[in-house]
Amino acid sequence: MSDQIAMSIDPNVDPYGSLGIIRNTDGSITRPQTTRSFFITIPDKDSSVFMKDLVINLAKDMWARIVIPREVLNSETKLPLVVYFHGGGFVMAATVDTPILQKFYATLAVEIPAIIVSVDYRYAPENRLPAAYDDCVESLYWIKNTPNELLKKHADLSKCFLLGTSAGGNIAYHVGLRVAKVSECLKPLEIKGLILHHAFFGGNERTKSELRLARDKILPLNVCDIMWELGLPIGSDRDHPYCNPMVEIRSNENLFDQLKIQGWKILVIDCYGDPLIDRQIEVSKMLKEKGVQVVDSFSEGGFHGCEFFDDMKLKDMALVVKEFVRA
Repeated sequence: MSDQIAMSIDPNVDPYGSLGIIRNTDGSITRPQTTRSFFITIPDKDSSVFMKDLVINLAKDMWARIVIPREVLNSETKLPLVVYFHGGGFVMAATVDTPILQKFYATLAVEIPAIIVSVDYRYAPENRLPAAYDDCVESLYWIKNTPNELLKKHADLSKCFLLGTSAGGNIAYHVGLRVAKVSECLKPLEIKGLILHHAFFGGNERTKSELRLARDKILPLNVCDIMWELGLPIGSDRDHPYCNPMVEIRSNENLFDQLKIQGWKILVIDCYGDPLIDRQIEVSKMLKEKGVQVVDSFSEGGFHGCEFFDDMKLKDMALVVKEFVRA
């Protein structure tokens, strides 16, 4: 998923520029200097929701944005909790206030309806994987122990779903596998399912959809290669389990035991215009074969992260997520 600045740069011509970074001759990268400010409340950008920012871990520059439908603010209503992990290929310095995310949050919060907690995490290569996984697991413990009155009042912690887009979908998958093993430690937070939206998976062997869309304007192969090169542990190839989940799925017969015991379900969302579609189909099929409750939603056309730029596709996605959360 690209932010608005990077979208103006053709990734096939300038892949590093499209990621908002500069590659130095020694292999290191340089980022533009940015200053982040923390808000007590967010200026009104959408009258349908209320947003509030909270620090999770200042030392790691981790924070979260809470998004609440305004119609429940003055009630005792509790809504399902959706913890959201944004995209950026683990490399792009996207944050929870990246502009294209705001309508996404608001639409999901209102349409499901649900409380959205969008989480920031450290990015690579300064902090290679599993740093992002570690941070997002930490965010769940932060939610469990939160003193925030809005979450206490309006979030039903017993109905929590992990949703991620692109790299965030990868995070939701791997964080889900981690915390399923320690679910008792997270209570009263109880995860009911994972929502993998255009999840950023890869592998050494190219898929047919990757080759067909090798020069895609949003997520071409050269950009995928760079993001994995910078994101994975040094010395790893793209068949590392962080990148290629099929490696671990095939080698570990008990990988999903805890998910199945706890009755978790997984929603896989993608479109046929995404170079990653074949990987989503493969993962979905294998999860079903392993006995995991899976719902998949594969739509025609589109492109990677299209819901951020197409209101109708966002509305359609919101309805799919609503049905999944409310089932």
